[in-house]
Amino acid sequence: MEPPKGFRASLLQFFIFLPYFIGLLFLGFIKGVVLCPLVSFVVTIGNSAVILTLLPVHIVWTFYSIVRAKQIGQILKFFLCLCLPAVIILWLVLGILASVLGGALYGFLSPIFATFDAVGEGKPYPFFHCFYDGTWSSLKRSFTVVRDFKDVCFHSYFSFMDELRICCPDQKHYEIRLLQLPGALIVSALGILVDFPVISLVAICKSPYMLFKGWHRLFHDLIGREGPFLETMCVPIAGLVILLWPLAVVGAVLGSVVSSIFLGAYAGVVSYQESSFYYGLCFVVASVSIYDEYNTDILDMPEGSCFPRPKYRENETESTAFSGPIPRLGSVKNTASTREGSVKVPMIDIKPLDLLDSLFVECRKFGEVLASKGLINSKDIEGPRSGKCNQVISVGLPAYALLYEVLRSVKANTTGLLLSDGVTELTSKNRPKDAFFDWFLHPFLILKEQMKATNLSEEEEEYLGRLVLLYGDSERLKNSYADSVSPTLTERKRAELDAFARRIQGLTKTVSRYPTFRRHFVDLVKKLSEDLDQNNGGSVKGEGSITEAPAPVKIFSRMFSKSQRSFRRKGSINGSDYETRKGVSRSVHIV
Repeated sequence: MEPPKGFRASLLQFFIFLPYFIGLLFLGFIKGVVLCPLVSFVVTIGNSAVILTLLPVHIVWTFYSIVRAKQIGQILKFFLCLCLPAVIILWLVLGILASVLGGALYGFLSPIFATFDAVGEGKPYPFFHCFYDGTWSSLKRSFTVVRDFKDVCFHSYFSFMDELRICCPDQKHYEIRLLQLPGALIVSALGILVDFPVISLVAICKSPYMLFKGWHRLFHDLIGREGPFLETMCVPIAGLVILLWPLAVVGAVLGSVVSSIFLGAYAGVVSYQESSFYYGLCFVVASVSIYDEYNTDILDMPEGSCFPRPKYRENETESTAFSGPIPRLGSVKNTASTREGSVKVPMIDIKPLDLLDSLFVECRKFGEVLASKGLINSKDIEGPRSGKCNQVISVGLPAYALLYEVLRSVKANTTGLLLSDGVTELTSKNRPKDAFFDWFLHPFLILKEQMKATNLSEEEEEYLGRLVLLYGDSERLKNSYADSVSPTLTERKRAELDAFARRIQGLTKTVSRYPTFRRHFVDLVKKLSEDLDQNNGGSVKGEGSITEAPAPVKIFSRMFSKSQRSFRRKGSINGSDYETRKGVSRSVHIV
């Protein structure tokens, strides 16, 4: 459906659409009011049960992991143990409070957006779906939220604690400089006392401008059918944005008020890093200017700030979170001026969950091939099915898929990452503005450039793939070449491949802590188990589903198994891992 041309036609279309929009909004509002208590009840009870059940384990295991961490100095350990009770209390209060508010907000807004989405262009039976969509689906997703939250509090937590305790040869050692602490604490307190009222005042004063500027832009796009109103299916939701824009402004002001506390407290970090009380005070003054310039850029007001910005780093070329020019890519005005450029580099419409889905599709594809080659056996599948950790499946297989994603991009000589469809290229310019891509895209792009400069042969790529898959198990790696010849590698080349393997395994571990990863992983193990049952005539025991032990059994068995293993090692890395790691810090350093 083409948008109407001309001001009169656009205005007539707007008035015709207005009753239709109000009716959908009223229907969505009724569904939101009905479902809000139910969804909030499910999320609150589920998340609170997870928090309270795992709280004793989190307390004990966090203290144990901090005490056993090799890269943390004794003074820092003592300081962290002193601060830990306050952190636990905050986690308990904020976790439950966020579950209540988040569940209520999701339960109210999700049916409203689903109502508008049901009448989008090309949707079948819109009359039925505008009543049905957002009811059962919202309630079902609330259980999914609780499940993902449980996975984060259990699997992601233990993964992070394991990484904290394991000491690699090339890891940094962290310690506190006691002489710098009093000055840093004083500067942090001064920063909060100064930044909190000043930044709050700036945010409140600029909020009316943000309100009317946003409304002006949205109404301009509505009448001209531009921006979010370009597609017909987006018009209802974009119209809802106009009504909810005041809430967005209030949220932005509250976010500025809360962030001013952390921005002021960061002055203590600057004072500690620079070993200078003076530089900390300079940041207290400069932070107001930094916020004002950022706010001015977002609202597309004249550049600059009336607040001073003194030098707060001895070396200004050092890249920090608050240094360097602020790009003007997100301003309200530039959304129109950059449209011509966006034709050359269109923004990819892809969500992190879509990438995660495609990753596990690739994992299943590679899993079938590797199982046929014997690199993945039935024991690798039986472990995760019974609730036990297996690094080959949980880390090795996703890392293997990500490795060949990078190698595909290297062979295609692309500037970004070439996705599995062989057409879509994800770069730093066309990536979606999502925190997920900020965290993970840049390290993979660096890894791609480093592998491109190394110029690996096919035999070296095959060896690297097996090294990544088998997670440094030297015995299985050696046995995997029983029917073929292992490539001859120099000591330097072997160290480079070991470094690449460690890097991509570390990135995969980081991705595995993403909230929905565990749920996708369980589905992957179930499908691989079914595939092995079909191919091997039922060589994998049990049925197609994953049978996990009860939560208390899993928790304490995991804790005691980790404890026994760490006491056995006496602070060293176990044999197979150490063979693949010991030469890395000597030859190659991958950023």
